[in-house]
Amino acid sequence: MKKWAEEADLKKWAALAVVAALAGALTLGSVIVLVSATIRISRVRNPATRALATLAELLIGTFWLVGTIYIATHLAVLIFGKDSSPRS
Repeated sequence: MKKWAEEADLKKWAALAVVAALAGALTLGSVIVLVSATIRISRVRNPATRALATLAELLIGTFWLVGTIYIATHLAVLIFGKDSSPRS
């Protein structure tokens, strides 16, 4: 294998490690924020406000966690995907 090919392969694996660390950090951060929000919501005394806050937390948390998965997957495809169409 040529030297430039080895360097390109090394760059891909380094980028993969960075993307994996980023995805892990994003997921861990979102879980910490969501657990903190859950603890704060459980302290709300008004049942209607608590129900609304729980619903908001569920929706926002779902979008947030799905978003982190999307970002990690999208970056991995950009790094390792084979583009068959020429870029314009």
